[in-house]
Formats: sequence, C-alpha cells, structure tokens
Amino acid sequence: MTWEYEQKAWDNGYSAVCGVDEAGRGPIAGPVCAAAVILPAGIVIDGLNDSKKLSEKKREALFDVIVENAVAWSVSLVDETVIDEINILQATYRAMRQAVEGLTSPADFVYVDGNRSEGLALPHACVVSGDAKVPSIAAASILAKVTRDRLMRQFAERYPAYGFEKHKGYETKAHDEALLAYGPCPIHRKTFLKKFYQKHPEAPR
Repeated sequence: MTWEYEQKAWDNGYSAVCGVDEAGRGPIAGPVCAAAVILPAGIVIDGLNDSKKLSEKKREALFDVIVENAVAWSVSLVDETVIDEINILQATYRAMRQAVEGLTSPADFVYVDGNRSEGLALPHACVVSGDAKVPSIAAASILAKVTRDRLMRQFAERYPAYGFEKHKGYETKAHDEALLAYGPCPIHRKTFLKKFYQKHPEAPR
C-alpha cells in the first residue's frame, strides 16, 4: 500500500484527501456503517490494510491508532428500518455521505472504495479494492468494521438468542436456527429475510 492515490490528488491541488468505506452491506440484521478518514500525509501505520484481512484484535488496536493520528475522522450508521425503506445500496450511499459530511475538519477530495458512488457533493473518485490500495480508505474500512462489530456485540446483550456477537448479523447456520426458533427481532432487515422465508415458510414471523 502506497500513497500513490493521495499523491495524485495532492498534485492536483487538493489538500484534505479523505477515504470512505463501509461495513455491513451483506448481513441480514443490524445497520450499515460507513467511515471517512483524512490521514496526515505520509504517516506510517504498521499493519494498515483492508479490515477483512485483519484479525479482530488487530483491527481493534489499529482503530485506536487511527483515531489518535487522523487529521479528521467520522463514522455514520444507517439502521435496518431505513435499509428496508430505501434499499441497502441507497442506505450505503447515505451512510458514506453522512460520514464525509460529519468530518470534524472538512475534506476537499474523496476516494470511495468500490466502483460506484452517489450523492457526494465533493470531487471524488472510486477505487476498486481501494481498502487494499489507498491508506485513507483502509483506515476508513477499519473504523467502519470495528464500530459496527462493537454495536453488534451490544445488540447481542439485548437479544442474546441470536448470537450476534459471533456472526455480527450475517446469515449462518446458527443464525438461521435462531430465526427458526424465535423469529426475527427488531434489528433484523425484513427485506433481507424474504429468501429465508421462501426456504422456511414455517418459521415464525
């Protein structure tokens, strides 16, 4: 991972280059989370990488390092009721937009992880697999993932039957078994349960 992308933006006259990424598009329960991060130019953060390639312990440690060293950072959550209302893609765009708008020090250019973006007022560019290429996106991916995982552990205490602390809301065999036994809880995404109910019409609703 190099500063190639940020350097390109700096060379074009931008000074506050922000990375944006999300966590939680795929789960059947809980919110989608996005984070935006502006890093100091050239900072070395050992182990910085795509959050999916890191252990939970390493992500937690890097979360603190990023928060302590970032020029600015912001995290935004869009919950399951909004996801059901406007769909997961639009909810993800909203979370990303809110994260950028929530930065304590404003960005003037945004790198977005992936190949699509929508609704960002600032100049921006999409980078496929950006969380493995662009330091500020990698940092954002870690903040988003850790924030969401922490929240899902809190939900596990409120709804202990579902095992949210283990699967973080993703569909697993154990999660399906809990749905079969108890039906959905308030944080389940109703629009994401259609296939589950097609397979298990006998499951409580």
